Amino acid sequence: MAGAALGATTALAGFSGTAHAAPGAPSADTAPANRTWSGRRSANGWPVLPEAELMRIEGSDQSVRLADGDAAVILLHVARRFHYEIDQLRDGDVTGHTTEYGIDQDYESNYLSGTALAIRPRAYPVGAKGGLYPRELVVVRDVLAELDGAVAWGGDFATPKESHFEIAYAPGHPKVKGVARTIRGWQEGPGNEGAGTVDAHGPGRLGKAEAFARRTT
Repeated sequence: MAGAALGATTALAGFSGTAHAAPGAPSADTAPANRTWSGRRSANGWPVLPEAELMRIEGSDQSVRLADGDAAVILLHVARRFHYEIDQLRDGDVTGHTTEYGIDQDYESNYLSGTALAIRPRAYPVGAKGGLYPRELVVVRDVLAELDGAVAWGGDFATPKESHFEIAYAPGHPKVKGVARTIRGWQEGPGNEGAGTVDAHGPGRLGKAEAFARRTT
């Protein structure tokens, strides 16, 4: 897998945001939040929650608090694929639901609804871009394409946050429901689909991910 990943970086020249910083490298803390979110719903339209269930990230020793239901199914899939294909998740790597209303960017309000998670937010803070190796960006782009736009990545935002992944649509949206249903099918199936079975660097998947990135970024 590693050899294929390194070899695929040339083929992914069309992907924006490739970088050369060491993955997970320490970085300075982000500046203090400069606003307080006051809405009853987060920026993506989901209700702000007073609490959220702690859910295990399958295949790892880590857990994260998320809104139950379709949002959790989808975001846990993102975290699993990061763990399997980019780097092992360690203590403190993943954050989800919070009850702290201070935000720097509107999209960070989605943590309040449990419909976003951050993977290594200290390494990939708000405003920083270029924190992923090309082979890692291949995986991120493949995940986004696989989920058909149900998840948005902070690396594509005007003010980036490459650790950030969020549900892109409001509750009940057909795409959210459909993607969650597909993931549940993988989980209940024979085990030859879904996180842990994917080669994001395969020629067919590379082409689909690149095409999806051109359409959506």
